[in-house]
Amino acid sequence: MAICLCTRRSRLTSRSDRPAWYDAILPVIDLRFGQVVRGVAGRRDEYLPIESRYCGDSRPGSIAHVYAADFGFQDCYVADLNAILDGQLDVAALEAIAVQGLSVWLDAGIGSVSQWQACQALLRDWAPYRWVVGLESLESWQALAELCLHISPERLVFSLDMKAGVPLTVREDFQQISPEQIARHAAELGITSMILLDLAAVGQGKGSQTQHLIQSLKEELPGVQLLGGGGMNWPDDIQSLAQCGAARVLVASALHDGRIAPHLG
Repeated sequence: MAICLCTRRSRLTSRSDRPAWYDAILPVIDLRFGQVVRGVAGRRDEYLPIESRYCGDSRPGSIAHVYAADFGFQDCYVADLNAILDGQLDVAALEAIAVQGLSVWLDAGIGSVSQWQACQALLRDWAPYRWVVGLESLESWQALAELCLHISPERLVFSLDMKAGVPLTVREDFQQISPEQIARHAAELGITSMILLDLAAVGQGKGSQTQHLIQSLKEELPGVQLLGGGGMNWPDDIQSLAQCGAARVLVASALHDGRIAPHLG
């Protein structure tokens, strides 16, 4: 198991002492070739192993340990880029994260029921807390409808992937329609939890590009839990998204850079 060489070790005194914006954080782990990498505006050929002020290496188990022990997080969002881009699930890396006690929201490039079933079989000894189905990977509306029948609503999350405001997809089913239309139809099919993520903002530290979309969909789809993120720089960015209606906010770079530090109460 990976051992973290941390430069700072701290324990939370009490969860009740933490501000609301801190509990909204859903920490992110992007996996590529067995390492945790830093997202850069969706330009995945530029993703390099993460450099964290709280950890001396970029191994998945080490970063997960920091999230659990230093930050006190109980869950995390994991994007397995090997699975998303190449169809190769990084089972060892995922197990190294899960063994740290974090509940995993897993995006493993699932686009159909058959792919979900194959992923389940490979994981063997554990199951993700939630399965994330990204628009980028989704094969069709029919595939999403079938996934909604096979995975319980509380465990299925739809990620409305965008890049510079444009839906991220090569499928005809989703082209030439707006993010709002995609969100509405996903909700009609039974989606009750949805991530709104613009990859162009990831790792840029300039704030979220989905704030207005969250606001409008919060009013239109009150029964859908909305999550946002991408570009979070300071606590104010997280608080702003939460006030707009985001139940959780995805954060990665700002945690490792120290801009959002472990909260001690």
